[in-house]
Amino acid sequence: MTDAKTLAYINMYAVLGTLENLCALDENARAILTNKKPITVGLFVKDGPNATITFKNGRCRMEGGIGPCDIKLPFSSCEKFNGLIDGTVTPIPTKGLQHIGFLLKCFVPLTDLLAKYMRPDPADLEDENFFNISTSLMLYTISVAISQIGNNDEIGKFSAHLIPDGDIQLSIAGGPGATIRVKNHHLVTIKKLPESPRALMEFSSMKLARELFDGKVNAVACIGAGTIKMGGMINMVDNVNRILDRVALYLA
Repeated sequence: MTDAKTLAYINMYAVLGTLENLCALDENARAILTNKKPITVGLFVKDGPNATITFKNGRCRMEGGIGPCDIKLPFSSCEKFNGLIDGTVTPIPTKGLQHIGFLLKCFVPLTDLLAKYMRPDPADLEDENFFNISTSLMLYTISVAISQIGNNDEIGKFSAHLIPDGDIQLSIAGGPGATIRVKNHHLVTIKKLPESPRALMEFSSMKLARELFDGKVNAVACIGAGTIKMGGMINMVDNVNRILDRVALYLA
């Protein structure tokens, strides 16, 4: 079972939040924003997550909460916001109608490009650069989704309650990595490697990470084979893995 509110937090911070990484990794994404006036988009979800995305100099940055923004997109419920992500809801700005061109010519193409990487055509994955970007974006999305599920999903919160304070490293050897920071059973994802992790889980290669993300290989078998490296406080990784099992349900 999943719930709409947890999905809204995942869609906001794990899915749309990955636009930051898309712009950093993909030159086509940067080109969409090149030579454009800096602009901010505020996303307000009633009884749900709120965020402000700033687009500037070919990059973008998401911050939690509604700050000063040029465009404001309100959603009356978590279900309505989730409809934006699955393409069934078209929001009407309550601020910044004069910037509607940015939404149509920049924001939508960026989200379409992100969707291409997150739900790729198998043929596209044959290109090594596309494969690496797609897999990296999935790692970032999954790492943030872990925190959102641990903080909002009832089953996820049970596992989060069992995790002691400290940093957990989730990474791909020679590739991207993230930190799951736990404090008082609240999880926060930081999209860079921790300096002093109390626990770690590292995939041996981009190929292995991809196969795991796509459900083609079994994590337990990989741990036994040594292709997933685990270290530190194993109970921390154990409970993150339980939350990770929930990620597939929400991102399916």
